[in-house]
Amino acid sequence: MNKVLIIGAGGVGTVVAHKCAQNSDVFNEIVIASRTKSKCDAIAKAIGKSNITTDQVDADHVDQLVALFKKHKPDIVINVALPYQDLTIMDACLECGVNYLDTANYEPIDEAHFEYSWQWAYRERFEKAGLTAILGCGFDPGVSGVFTAYAAKHHFGEMEYLDIVDCNAGNHGKAFATNFNPEINIREITQKGRYYENGKWIETEPQEIHQPLTYPNIGPRESYLLYHEELESLVINYPSIKRARFWMTFGQEYLTHLRVIQNIGMASIEPIMYEGREIVPIQFLKAVLPNPQELGTNYHGETSIGCRISGKDKEGKDLTYYIYNNCSHEESYKETGTQAVNYTTGVPAMIGAMMFLTGKWVTPGVHNVEEFDPDPFMEQLNKQGLPWHEEFNGDLEL
Repeated sequence: MNKVLIIGAGGVGTVVAHKCAQNSDVFNEIVIASRTKSKCDAIAKAIGKSNITTDQVDADHVDQLVALFKKHKPDIVINVALPYQDLTIMDACLECGVNYLDTANYEPIDEAHFEYSWQWAYRERFEKAGLTAILGCGFDPGVSGVFTAYAAKHHFGEMEYLDIVDCNAGNHGKAFATNFNPEINIREITQKGRYYENGKWIETEPQEIHQPLTYPNIGPRESYLLYHEELESLVINYPSIKRARFWMTFGQEYLTHLRVIQNIGMASIEPIMYEGREIVPIQFLKAVLPNPQELGTNYHGETSIGCRISGKDKEGKDLTYYIYNNCSHEESYKETGTQAVNYTTGVPAMIGAMMFLTGKWVTPGVHNVEEFDPDPFMEQLNKQGLPWHEEFNGDLEL
């Protein structure tokens, strides 16, 4: 009997729970836990399956996590809580002998900075414990790494240029809203950009580099260079890459709101005193912005996320390759009650756990997704609601 424990009951956790429940032949027992148990109960009620139980945990505290793991004895934990909590959950997994999977790398709560070094430092401990930890198994990071691994395995002798492109062409009708946790989203977007070229990391100002890119079934959208964590592992695991970049689309109205939020100090993570108590401005902003989990009701349009790669094919000839998925906000909402940004993160997290539980991705240690065989994962993407498409020798625009 396979048992999975999902930590986190936001939009992504909702999708993970729905998709695990749809694959009950693999996920025999499902536990959903978060700081607010009523959120877990609501997800379980919406799914309506008898093999789902719920519990309460504050993932900031290792002792609470250990008690939770000892109570439920899961085979693997799917961490879709906050990135701040990755290390406490990994510590509890080591103490209790539980395998681990997440969708975003660790980020300290008091610093707007993220990288894999903190989690990679756990490699030897997980290996010695005989436990597998799968890092960054959402869409980007996640599927973007699997797409790259698939391209390397089947099409390229040498990959030279990699551009990960992420477009959300949806419209939720709100003046300003983030598609996932506002605190994480705004911190990510307001950081300086960074890309890899010729063995070096080059830093840019936020939104300094941008250009229109054409997305399938969507058309041209202004796309902005950001730093994204999967670049860090991909350039290590594929050393032939000469340049690696990440691009994301934003509308002008969104960027205007974001600029105002920064200018008036509401994006700050530094605590301030207000009426005798300490508050963090960005956490207050999160409380007044629309809940990303509730955006799906009137969300129209679709996302398009993929990898544009150029280099040499297996015979040494020039090759350009574009592999991508488009996902409908409306269809995501019909299936899981939440929008496509959550869907495209939650489905791959479920598939990664499926890969582990079915014995296809089992390697003790701490690993990024591109280190595993991409083929069984790619097969499941087509079956689980995220079909992918390929274009060969087209104009990559980059």
